[in-house]
This record gives sequence, structure tokens and C-alpha cells, in this order.
Amino acid sequence: MSANQQSTSTQPLIQQLQWRYATKSMNPTKAVPKDKLERILEAARLAPTSSGLQPFEIIVVSNAAVREQIKAIAWNQAQITDGSHLLVFAAWDNYTPERINQMFDYTNEVRGFKNEGWENYRQKLLALYPPREAEVNFQHAARQAYIGLSAALISAAFEEVDATPMEGFDADALDEILKLRARGLRSVAIMPIGYRQEDKDWLVNLKKVRRPREQFVSEV
Repeated sequence: MSANQQSTSTQPLIQQLQWRYATKSMNPTKAVPKDKLERILEAARLAPTSSGLQPFEIIVVSNAAVREQIKAIAWNQAQITDGSHLLVFAAWDNYTPERINQMFDYTNEVRGFKNEGWENYRQKLLALYPPREAEVNFQHAARQAYIGLSAALISAAFEEVDATPMEGFDADALDEILKLRARGLRSVAIMPIGYRQEDKDWLVNLKKVRRPREQFVSEV
């Protein structure tokens, strides 16, 4: 390990990222405190998104019966029901003029003024996004949801809360369970959060494996 890598590895956030792993067994008796949950959600809310549109939402599922339904369409992954909460990241199904205008109007309201360049940019997006196919727009929105997912994942590690990001579920079935399509949303990823059950988790003591920096980062 180089001196630079040694220095980096002692940084608190990096230490927490080294601590985290895709938890396989969660303790069903241990709940994530509300303040920690709120900070994880706030990190996702503050995540950057393309043009600041925030084209996704997070559904926090704590209801046990609903989580059992979701588990059944998600390869029966136990973390979904054993974890404290299940976060569902759902992207806009399309970019519409109403949604774009709502975010631009809200920005003007929060900032208390209108900017000519910002308003010109609004018109540019209105001319570009709504005419595209809905699936193209959904895929773009889904990529923004993943930025929020990453922020939540990192925040959870910082809070010493275990989290397991998942794509292994039937998205159409999940959308039906949560009635997402009626809200103009489509599920993208899910993330159970909770606390590891070390004596039942085969992965907990295995060394984290990532490609070395020289194989991962290049400089120009």
C-alpha cells in the first residue's frame, strides 16, 4: 500500500466504506433509529441530479405485510423482511411539461427571483425532453435515481447502518404492490437497511475485494 493509500484509508468516511458490505443477514429485532433513517433519506434528497429535476422518489416501506409481498417477488431475499426498513427508489415514468415546469417554478420560488438564463434553459428542456419516447425518459430518470441510491448507501455506512442495494426483483410486480404506476413512477432499485446479524451472515468476516487503484483509476 502506498503512502497516499495509507493516508486515505484512515479517513473516517473511507473507514466506514471499508466497514460496509452487502449484508446478507439482518437482525429482525433491531430497528434503525428515526434520526438515522432521516439522515439517510436526506442524503438521497440532497444528491445531485441532471438539471436539478430530482426525477425520482423514495418509498419507505416498514409495513411487515407489504414487505412480505415484496419479498415474494424479490427472490425471497430475507433482508427485505428482516431489515428495519425497505427503501424503494422509483423514477418518473416520463418527463412531462408539468413536471419540468413544477421544478423550475419551485426553484424560482425558493430563490426568490427569475433568471433569464435559467428560464431559457427551461425552454430548452421543454423542447427536448417531452417529445422523446417515454422509455428513453424513464431510463434517464432511472440513472438519476441511482445517484440518490449511492448517496443513501454512503450515508448509511457513515451512520453505521447496514444496507444492501438490490435489483433482483420483479419491477412490474413491485409497481403493482405499491401502486406506483398510478403515481407516474416505476421502481428502479430497492435497499433494505438494518443491522447485521454476524453469527448468521457468511459474508461478514470475508475480506472486502476491490480492484487495486492502479487497475481502477487512470490519469490523463
